[in-house]
Amino acid sequence: MKLPEPRGPVSGAVAAALSRSPHDLDPGLGDLLATPGPDPTALLADEDLQLTLFLLYELAYRGWDGVDDGWEWHPDLIRLRGVAEDRLETALRALAAPHADEVPADLTAATVAQKLVAMTAEEGGPSLSKYLRGRATLEQFREFAAHRSVYHLREADPHTFAIPRLAGRAKAALIEIQMDEYGNGRVQRMHQELFRHTMTGLGLDTTYGAYVAQAPALTLASNNLMSLFGLHRRHRGALLGHLAAYEMTSTVPNRAYGNGLRRLGGDADATRFYDEHVEADAVHEQIAAHDMCGSFCVAEPELAADLLFGARSALAVDTLWAGYVLERWSAGESSLRPAP
Repeated sequence: MKLPEPRGPVSGAVAAALSRSPHDLDPGLGDLLATPGPDPTALLADEDLQLTLFLLYELAYRGWDGVDDGWEWHPDLIRLRGVAEDRLETALRALAAPHADEVPADLTAATVAQKLVAMTAEEGGPSLSKYLRGRATLEQFREFAAHRSVYHLREADPHTFAIPRLAGRAKAALIEIQMDEYGNGRVQRMHQELFRHTMTGLGLDTTYGAYVAQAPALTLASNNLMSLFGLHRRHRGALLGHLAAYEMTSTVPNRAYGNGLRRLGGDADATRFYDEHVEADAVHEQIAAHDMCGSFCVAEPELAADLLFGARSALAVDTLWAGYVLERWSAGESSLRPAP
């Protein structure tokens, strides 16, 4: 992936540093990041903050073209990442902190699953999936796919970080879900690869990270959220809650996406990604809620609130992002940043 254009002083300094061999950075760089204001959730839409985090997090995935892998654990970058992560977590806590009485008093796998079912059934604002199913133009669907490509071309990778941090039934359940995501060892069935076919059908660039430069802050924030939870052992509960929320709210929207793309002329190869999720996630939601999250909370009850926080964060950030996209389209504007 090529380094994108900076969006502020900190992302600019990080991009400039990464283009050179590892070296010491200005220790005051983190002071230039936006700080929480009266509405801390505004940090989720801060372009400089979100791009800075994405630049740093990608070092733990596939890296950047021409960037020395020695940067991944460089102390100065880790220090800066910690400051940026504090900003992100502040925004998430303000947006999605669990209710005081949210953790079931009778903590069993069944009561945790029931809580997640109730949470994911709540109304979450305007429906982007309904718009894509019945009203979106082909260009708008292409924009939607470009946004989603930032995650879907590495789908499942952030949640896989949790596997070595779990044990017992929760671990087995997570592996069962992830095996499906990775096509059970068959490259052509990997969800990442299926999405490439969708992008090809839409005439989009299928290169990994091709649309990061055009992805607005909220798109990057939804990806940074997964990395924040995935790269910290203390957030393992939140990561499972995030995955459960994704799986439990996937079937209906993906059916709408598939039907919307068919309406616009998409063939079976282009819609297979969405159709696959309709079938697979109907099973995954049961495994995620009961076997994975329920078993985890029984084994580590002190992290039950964190798990619910992760689920609420996933739902809340996705709602903000969908609202942003629909707002731009309603105004007759693109939801993407200009192409570099």
